Amino acid sequence: MEYLEYQLQQDPKRAAKMEAIERFTQEYLANPNRAVTGVVSIPVVVHVIYNNSTENISDAQVLSQIDVLNADFRRMNADQDNTWPQAADSEIEFCMASTDPSGNPTNGITRTSTSVTAFSANDNMKFNSSGGKDAWPAGSYLNIWVCDLSGGLLGYAQFPGGPASTDGVVIDYAYFGTIGTATPPFHLGRTATHEVGHWLNLRHIWGDGPCSVDDFVTDTPTSDAANYGCPIGHVSCSTTDMVQNYMDYTDDACMNLYTTGQKNRMRAVFDTGGARQSLLNSTACNGGTGATCSDGIQNGNETGV
Repeated sequence: MEYLEYQLQQDPKRAAKMEAIERFTQEYLANPNRAVTGVVSIPVVVHVIYNNSTENISDAQVLSQIDVLNADFRRMNADQDNTWPQAADSEIEFCMASTDPSGNPTNGITRTSTSVTAFSANDNMKFNSSGGKDAWPAGSYLNIWVCDLSGGLLGYAQFPGGPASTDGVVIDYAYFGTIGTATPPFHLGRTATHEVGHWLNLRHIWGDGPCSVDDFVTDTPTSDAANYGCPIGHVSCSTTDMVQNYMDYTDDACMNLYTTGQKNRMRAVFDTGGARQSLLNSTACNGGTGATCSDGIQNGNETGV
């Protein structure tokens, strides 16, 4: 939440924007006839920012992370068993962009050599001018920057409603994907799963406060603080903590679910007027040909209904 506090200081209007998004989210959740149906596919561009060859992670390592995102958000992860009954398939998928902002073919990966030895959470990796890489249009892509982060920071994300130029997720190269530089106990790609959850408007499961503070999700138990390691059965606020939730701070091997409530909250951003609705119209994953409807219900600019 330090990054959010930083953004609130940078933009005095940001708090009001977030309050408006929260009102929109609650209205969406209260509506039984929700407009967002079927699987949502999000185009991804990964910006690899490197100061040395170790930080210049392979295409295979990048793709291993996309595989994890798809498995976790679709509840196809191998460790899905023996968990909470609230666990849900969020019906959100991720695809590597096949066209860049100019319409040219791409593999969805950019590579930038930098003189910066380590970045902090001040967004410098998001701009060419400060040794990073400019974001691709936030209305069409999920931007993920992979770089060396200082101070032991695993990653951070921008909540919906922030500046387009900094929108996206940042992950340290040592905690991205499942091969190459991926380092235990954060070597199974769950740092990105957690941060993309923030990008889709999820809060930490403990609400960043004591028992009286909520994460705005009804089917997650209250907790008074973050959990670390994998303390299954830990009790706080008179209930058992959901330490397996992706929005806690537990080890990657401990995490294995989003809940139905979290699913619905994330999908609210794609509703008509939602903060990330424009992604439904993105053609960045299909060569610019437009999305094709596969569920009989038109979303965005889908054809074939």
